[in-house]
Amino acid sequence: MHPDEPAPWTPPRTEPGQPRQVRRILKLFRPYRGRLAVVGLLVGAASLVSVATPFLLKEILDTAIPEGRTGLLSLLALGMILSAVLTSVFGVLQTLISTTVGQRVMHDLRTAVYGRLQRMSLAFFTRTRTGEVQSRIANDIGGMQATVTSTATSLVSNLTSVVATIVAMVALDWRLTAVSLLLLPLFVWISRRVGRERKKITTQRQKQMAVMAATVTESLSVSGIVLGRTMGRSDSLTKSFAEESEGLVELEVRSNMAGRWRMAVISIVMAAMPAVIYWTAGLALQFGGPAVSIGTLVAFVSLQQGLFRPTVSLLSTGVQIQTSLALFQRIFEYLDLPIDITEPEDPIHLDQVKGEVRFENVEFHYDGKSGPILDGIDITVPSGGSLAVVGPTGAGKSTLSHLVPRLYDVSGGRVTLDGVDVRDLDFDTLARAIGVVSQETYLFHASVADNLRFAKPDATDEELYAAAKAAQIHDHISSLPDGYDTVVGERGHRFSGGEKQRLAIARTILRDPPVLILDEATSALDTRTEHAVQEAIDALSANRTTLTIAHRLSTVRGADQIVVLDSGRVVERGTHEELLEQGGRYAALVRRDAQLEPTRS
Repeated sequence: MHPDEPAPWTPPRTEPGQPRQVRRILKLFRPYRGRLAVVGLLVGAASLVSVATPFLLKEILDTAIPEGRTGLLSLLALGMILSAVLTSVFGVLQTLISTTVGQRVMHDLRTAVYGRLQRMSLAFFTRTRTGEVQSRIANDIGGMQATVTSTATSLVSNLTSVVATIVAMVALDWRLTAVSLLLLPLFVWISRRVGRERKKITTQRQKQMAVMAATVTESLSVSGIVLGRTMGRSDSLTKSFAEESEGLVELEVRSNMAGRWRMAVISIVMAAMPAVIYWTAGLALQFGGPAVSIGTLVAFVSLQQGLFRPTVSLLSTGVQIQTSLALFQRIFEYLDLPIDITEPEDPIHLDQVKGEVRFENVEFHYDGKSGPILDGIDITVPSGGSLAVVGPTGAGKSTLSHLVPRLYDVSGGRVTLDGVDVRDLDFDTLARAIGVVSQETYLFHASVADNLRFAKPDATDEELYAAAKAAQIHDHISSLPDGYDTVVGERGHRFSGGEKQRLAIARTILRDPPVLILDEATSALDTRTEHAVQEAIDALSANRTTLTIAHRLSTVRGADQIVVLDSGRVVERGTHEELLEQGGRYAALVRRDAQLEPTRS
């Protein structure tokens, strides 16, 4: 990281208002409101059918059995069976539809977050740990699955059941209903407090999971394993991971136990309510109150017991929603990230790119507070020409190359392609026009052919072979047991550094961009491998505008123009011979390079 680069990204501390957040969550379901309406109808139908059962039971106890009406008894019993069947069928259908809707919402969220991150500038990823990003997509969205897929339906279903049941209870006996609902406001207050407590703990838990995910991603990668073992830090890393895991254990226990005793008290009270109802009815009869028939009492208790399950579920759902709000907040933080690099409203599309690149009084800094990384850069690279940029570490060489494909945007001045500001071009034009081969070659854990076709998905086998031959890697690939179907391994670790570089070059040849950026593509290679890779680079550079960032000056001597950067400014420019004659900084770099060359063989 450059010394002037900003600190790692941290999410904003201010929480969005809860009503606004709830509205935003509900907006996620808007595309599926038709299916949700069907779910609502099924929920309402199931609630009405289930509430009818106690009334059928009342008629059986108060009329059909005492009066010996066998036909009515059979009809009422059949009605109870039919009610159970319909309730089950409606429940299965609503589960199918609601789960489908929930999974589609999950898909929309994952895709939205991934798409947002794909549009972020390179600066965001230099400030954010990879594991943190993965945790947001996997753990946070995964943690919302139960809420998104079932909580909304459960909320509507239980609320409908509660309302229908209370109406039925009032219809049977309003006095017993008042006794049954006496403590309900207290239960609601308790559940809200438990929900807020769990929401706070969930936020801490997800942050801890993100830290663990980052540790796993970094330390259990191929490079991380090699570094840990060669540095003798495997035990230390294991101990550090154990400490992080221990912290997660505590948070998980706290999360699961938060308010558990208070919710248990609610369950006990609700379960004890039938005894209270019987006691109340008995006292009312003893003190001269109106008598309650056996059928009415049994039907009421049945309704009251039916009220118990959805009420407790409704209170638990409220707690779960409070918990899920913490997860939604973390997802919305990513969805609300400002996009630094965007297409203009009316972008320019170039069908044919000649390849002239210009830097016109370019300035760049990472934020408004840091000093300039580049200052007053004026360089022109004609179509088909070659520019080499050299200089000490931290001079701004790689940053300069990142401005052309808009991995960063300039802070001042402009970069043009064929006379058009790159900020005015559409992304498709930039992607087609500019190819980048860097020192850190990235290969996917896939076959050689799949890695090459990442540049051109519809490439034929013949095109793959031609590109590999131009990059001087075809013979090696063909000698492998599986040929082009060989899996390269994590980050290409089954191949040597030079082989990976030539695969990257073959991939870029397949892309066939008119502008080529070589960012220290051979600096990590030994001299023999460098020569092989350099031949592949020469084949790639032919008839293209080439911008080369180099540590090894032997690779840039044939450039049409060489620019020496120091502290973000151009201090020398010219051809290799002209700069040697000047005897300045470039000449000093050449002498240093010559002294180091024997050690690289």
